[in-house]
Amino acid sequence: MPDRGGMNEEQQTIAIAEFDRHLSSPWFPCLAAQTAHRRYLVTHVFAGAMPCPADDARVAREIASFAGAQKPEDTFHSLVVHFAGSDAMPEEHFERMLFARLQGIHDADGRDYTWDPSVSADPDDPAFSMSVGGHAFYVVGLHPGASRRARRLAHPAMVFNLHAQFEYLRREGRYARLKQAIVERDIALNGSPNPMLAMHGRSSEARQYSGRHITGEWTCPFAPRTASSQRKTA
Repeated sequence: MPDRGGMNEEQQTIAIAEFDRHLSSPWFPCLAAQTAHRRYLVTHVFAGAMPCPADDARVAREIASFAGAQKPEDTFHSLVVHFAGSDAMPEEHFERMLFARLQGIHDADGRDYTWDPSVSADPDDPAFSMSVGGHAFYVVGLHPGASRRARRLAHPAMVFNLHAQFEYLRREGRYARLKQAIVERDIALNGSPNPMLAMHGRSSEARQYSGRHITGEWTCPFAPRTASSQRKTA
């Protein structure tokens, strides 16, 4: 069942319907996300307006609970955090809000969990991934002001995908084929592949989270808690 915080029931119903339409749109390229949606494997969590930190701790607990319930072979499970509001914001502003919420989620989560040791906590490291509940995640930001249609949702949202799923697909020899199929589909539907995904593995994936096309020097507005302040692993 969807989490019932952050929005009233009508707002939550609208948010899910908007997300469903987005994944079903003719320009959405991610086959993995569409598979999760088709199989009803998307968990929905709701929060207030994106600039507000009031829901960070609750959202952190929801993500940690989701992560702890999954197995690596349970591929294509996703958790979506929906934020109230539908006004388009500049991509730079959305990027700041996305990392502000990731910072708040991490600050709450870091009181109970250590960073997933399989990935780096340094947002400048090519091996970086977001960690919640002791599990690594790849985060996808969606919002009304996104320049790429595949990221243009009618309200702000963050999609959390477990890294363990990608690693399982690699071990099974399926990841490269899936990635290539998504790139080819993106070109066919949108005219070009996402330029940020082309950098995957050569720079920090934090650059990809907001969906903004980042060029040149960039400093990630996110700082992990020190290891000494973290107390238990997942």
